[in-house]
Amino acid sequence: MKLFYLPIVFLFCLLGHIGIVSAQNRSITGVISDAETAKPLGGATVQIKGTILGTVTDGSGNFKLSVPPTASRTLLISMIGYGRQEITITNDQPLTIALRPSSELLDQVVVAASRVEESLLRSPVSIEKLDANAIRQSPSANYFEALNNVKGVDMVTSGLTYRQINTRGFNSTGNSRFLQLVDGMDNQSPGLGFAVGNLFGVSDIDVESAELIPGSASALYGPVAFNGLLYTRTKSPFDYQGLSIQQKTGINHVGDPTGDGIKPFTETSIRYAKAFGNRFAFKLNASYLKGRDWYASDNTDIDPNTAPEKRGSTNPGRDILNIYGDEVAQTLPGIGRVSRTGYAERDLTNYDVYSLKLNGAVHYRITKNIEAIYALNFSQGTANYTGSSRFMLNDFQLTQNRLELKGSNFFIRGYSTAENSNHSYNTRSLGQLINRTWVRDLSGNVVSPDQADATWFTRYGAAYNGTINGVSGGSDVTARAFADQGRYLPGSADFNQQKDRYIGIAGLQGAGVLSQSKLYHLEGLYDFAPHIQVISLQVGGNLRHYAMETNGTLFEDKVNKVRVNEFGAFIQASKTLLGDRLKLTVSGRYDKNQNFTGNFTPRASAVFSPNESHNFRASYQTGFRNPTVPDQFIKLNVGPIIILGGAPSNSAGLNAYENSFTAASVGAFGAAFGQAVAAGTPFPQAVAANKDKLVKSNVAYIRPEQSQSFEVGYKGLLGNRVLIDVSYYHGQYRNFLINQVVIRPNSPVLLADGTINPAAASDVLTATNRQAFQLYTNAADRVSTDGASAGLTTFLNRGYRLNANLTWAQFNILDANPNNIPAFNTPRFKTNAVLSNDKLTDRLGFSLAWHWQEAFDWYGTFTQNLPGRIPAYSLLDAQVNYRLPALKTTVKLGASNLTNNYVVQAYGSPAVGGLYYLTLTFDQLMR
Repeated sequence: MKLFYLPIVFLFCLLGHIGIVSAQNRSITGVISDAETAKPLGGATVQIKGTILGTVTDGSGNFKLSVPPTASRTLLISMIGYGRQEITITNDQPLTIALRPSSELLDQVVVAASRVEESLLRSPVSIEKLDANAIRQSPSANYFEALNNVKGVDMVTSGLTYRQINTRGFNSTGNSRFLQLVDGMDNQSPGLGFAVGNLFGVSDIDVESAELIPGSASALYGPVAFNGLLYTRTKSPFDYQGLSIQQKTGINHVGDPTGDGIKPFTETSIRYAKAFGNRFAFKLNASYLKGRDWYASDNTDIDPNTAPEKRGSTNPGRDILNIYGDEVAQTLPGIGRVSRTGYAERDLTNYDVYSLKLNGAVHYRITKNIEAIYALNFSQGTANYTGSSRFMLNDFQLTQNRLELKGSNFFIRGYSTAENSNHSYNTRSLGQLINRTWVRDLSGNVVSPDQADATWFTRYGAAYNGTINGVSGGSDVTARAFADQGRYLPGSADFNQQKDRYIGIAGLQGAGVLSQSKLYHLEGLYDFAPHIQVISLQVGGNLRHYAMETNGTLFEDKVNKVRVNEFGAFIQASKTLLGDRLKLTVSGRYDKNQNFTGNFTPRASAVFSPNESHNFRASYQTGFRNPTVPDQFIKLNVGPIIILGGAPSNSAGLNAYENSFTAASVGAFGAAFGQAVAAGTPFPQAVAANKDKLVKSNVAYIRPEQSQSFEVGYKGLLGNRVLIDVSYYHGQYRNFLINQVVIRPNSPVLLADGTINPAAASDVLTATNRQAFQLYTNAADRVSTDGASAGLTTFLNRGYRLNANLTWAQFNILDANPNNIPAFNTPRFKTNAVLSNDKLTDRLGFSLAWHWQEAFDWYGTFTQNLPGRIPAYSLLDAQVNYRLPALKTTVKLGASNLTNNYVVQAYGSPAVGGLYYLTLTFDQLMR
């Protein structure tokens, strides 16, 4: 409760101070226009030089700025696509300022690449940026989807509310190797260990910019930024004031062959911001999206124990990709492999999804160079995603609090993230559990769930063998119908009752997923540039604390709470030489997790700029990734096997890492022993003769993954109308996190002389004297990747603009065991092209975006790492917009996937079709 009241007290203190400071300031007003057309420029930035004070012009080009008496008398005027100006204030008369068009590409500034402002052209590493204007003009349905047109980006769409982003390979639907920051806050779910795409975060109308770094950013941002970084910044209430309302209305499921007709889609976003002089400002945001998600309904038989040519609807042992419960299978004597009858995903999950995002912030400028911020973000939504199973994030909540103090050359930021999984559940487990509630024995009595599977197969075998009166033998159809007698049909009252019951039970006895875990983070940065003239120097660091709460369902945390601490610190120095033509930068970061030895990740780069238009860069980068908290501490007994995280303390007393055999050697020993006994060899002699086939496991506790890469590139302007950006990289990876199955006997594995203990060999033959474990560890194998990208941005005549890029990625497995390496899951080639014109007429604009990527095989734990083909596909997005300046309104008609090409982007996920929408945006009303 103290934390709840603190922001309120803070707010009232600030409000009491506003009246005092406002009287001391003076107001500067003016209008900014285009020097060539004399038309007003909305969105131009006006800043007091040497301070953090500033504002943005409204749609009519007007601005009003409250200036403290001690502040500089110089204004900095800037806008993308126009040359910057410095204006000296000589009196209090309104200003009339005309900006001349210049190369937008020359003036772009980024922050994420070096954590300080620098020219986009002189960034030491590859970086891409979408500003508010680019987001507004994008033909994609939202800013997150628009990132798919950025070169080097791989995006997996699992549904309306969940898209996952990745760069440079090793892609997945739950990406824990890519860092997503929103205003500096990690957007990950502490329990899941990754950011849930666009389900949580910020609405389009509050996004100021998004910067993306493909490739490791660990040297500056720590372990999560192993494969890349997305940094999203929201709009300051000082700069962007007034009321903005955006209403999207649309449809999807057009021509969906697996659906039941066209479905509506809506998204409503509201933003209000107000500043009181240059001291205090606040903003409030609300966004609500709802619609019918796409259906995962692939009927491909993926049973790994059936020959490919015999798979299909007539296969008695079929395992249909998006049907759950049929994974339970058994080989029946004289019959063959038979699987249970499953339930379709659409009968088990909820496709009516939504996303609610609420956030607010108060900003107070203590001085002209220091600003305090408190922000509260609350998100709740539903989404279906594909992991080791298909999961339904149902009413999943994420709450974040942020308190920040920042100046022109420093910041201190603290935030917390709390999740509540609410009614989330495992869809595949749900199907299996419902299947165990209605099975009858041969006398017609319903058996207990623990006997249901065995009883069902007994019924099937009896019917197939012709021992049931009135049932013809030798037929899968009739045997299955007999075994399925009493089966709960989807939609029936009994089915719905069991579905709700098992969703409400978390852990192995149910399908529910329980997590109320939290993350706490404190970090700071100081830039010594104002104090040191010889070099540019920045230092920073962070502390992080995970507090996991699953009530014993995932971790052994009912009594012994799972808590993890880590910290990191970095230093970066840069120096310009040769008359500012050469910029050298070196940085190094040290990170320490309480469960691992520390990691040092250096980065070095050089940028040579013979002039401001041509820039050559080279860099050496390193990265690392700590195993997630579940990787370290999961302790889940699933019956025949215990899934055990790899932190040493997690396995204390279990003797699994220290005293176990490899699963493969146990299989070889068991087969040889069985043959010997069948040939008449007595038990002890059979054990002694074959025990040396057993191999003691050598499984290490987990440690961080590591990478290093080399990159060269060129970014340059040709005649201020064409930007060329090309790059090549080579990366090497080691210590990838894997799982390894071992068998632990009750007796010591080895005798004193190092030979296999016969007692241990006897133990593995008896179920009560052995235990199987799935251990988290690292592979010693090394692999490498190579990649290149080329991008072209050109301004054509009459306002037309063309962006085109091509990306190539190559995975080199070298001598590695494929079972020890995460799936690359990345097409070799992909390309994007965007043609746009924001000024087709005074009021009319349009954009057209085309994306294509090559076919590739997708490997995932959902299909036991068996490959599923992702065919080559292309997507076409389009939008046309019309502005009504007098009403401060823009009308936008658009389509994501205009041609309605249903495509699957991750094997086991739904086929995604077109989304057609109409957007009305009312901007900066009541300013």
